[in-house]
Amino acid sequence: MPVAETETGATPAPSGRPETPGNPLLPGTLRRIERHAGALASAAVARMDETLPWFRALPADQRSWVMLVAQAGVRSLVEWLRSGGTVAASTEISDEVFAAAPRALARVITLTHTVQLIKVTVDVAEAEVPGFAEPAEHEALIQAILRFSREIAFSAARVYARAAESRGAWDARLQALLVDALLRGDSSDVLASRAAALGWADAPPVAVVVGRSPGGDITAVLHAVYRAARRARLEVIAGVHGDRLVVVVGGATDPVAAASALGGGFGEGPVVVGPAVPSLDQATESARAALAGFRAAPAWPGAPSPVAADDLLPERALSGDMDARRKLRHDVFGALTRAGSGLLETLDAFFASGGVLESAARELYVHPNTVRYRLRRVAEVTALSPLDGRDAFALRMALTVGRLDPGT
Repeated sequence: MPVAETETGATPAPSGRPETPGNPLLPGTLRRIERHAGALASAAVARMDETLPWFRALPADQRSWVMLVAQAGVRSLVEWLRSGGTVAASTEISDEVFAAAPRALARVITLTHTVQLIKVTVDVAEAEVPGFAEPAEHEALIQAILRFSREIAFSAARVYARAAESRGAWDARLQALLVDALLRGDSSDVLASRAAALGWADAPPVAVVVGRSPGGDITAVLHAVYRAARRARLEVIAGVHGDRLVVVVGGATDPVAAASALGGGFGEGPVVVGPAVPSLDQATESARAALAGFRAAPAWPGAPSPVAADDLLPERALSGDMDARRKLRHDVFGALTRAGSGLLETLDAFFASGGVLESAARELYVHPNTVRYRLRRVAEVTALSPLDGRDAFALRMALTVGRLDPGT
């Protein structure tokens, strides 16, 4: 719809405001451009419909938003020309173009598509507007349109940058809430609803990784994690809780290797990986183990980083983690008890002899090869070798825990 015609002449720029090079446009040229503003906007939208297939597929309401922006753009061009095309007026006038449409426009039309729309509109303006100028003003008007199109492009970038910042801040809050729900052990319905709001694809298996936050701006910390996750093709949700960075990783068949790929996002100190679980609604178990491992990790100065939470079972048990005690009792002590064949007695004798096979064999009245065989069976049953110092520590802790609370 054409805008109302005005008979106002060109307004001189306020004192002290720099002018653009060239002679100012005559009032008659400005009036002719303003008189045809509606027609120019319609021509621009028609050209978009002809040349941009994705634009033709837009719903009617979104096409109407684009029409509003095009009309506002032509009106802003007239205002900009009337102001003398000054730098001081550029930002304010060009920002008014995008204020004509709802903020939702930045969410449904990408920045790439917006650039295409601007290009089409500028092409139409370059072809049509110079025809409204006096012959002596033709070249000056073309140059003015090009300068204005640059300001419009910068304004579009500002709109999308603000939308991205707002969306990023909102996503960071949602992710922090989801991570907090995981740590509290909230219901699967709560986890599912918050994950859906973030567009989480529940790619199994899922594991939780805990390390120290590098500090600084939380948005920058999370951005570093997401950038590393994209390179590793991992699905992640992350949140900063105090001095800890908690990352939920999906689709990683080897969670420790996945944590290594994300390692640059963590600060100094241990990085602990919880056990893999089938889906996000079971990830509380993984989060609980990772947090317990993170608290206990300082007790193992030589621990690798990242380290699996299950590799820290002895330290976790000593720090009061009941899940670690149950795991040692059931998976290690219980497995040895069920296997029988004198494995517990052999371990007791082996540890009592300071790891000397012959001494253990004399204590048990068996051949040293029998002790060797039983120690291999211990490794097969528990996946812990008594001949390895670290594994021997876990086995001794399991024997202690199993005998302290055998009935629980």
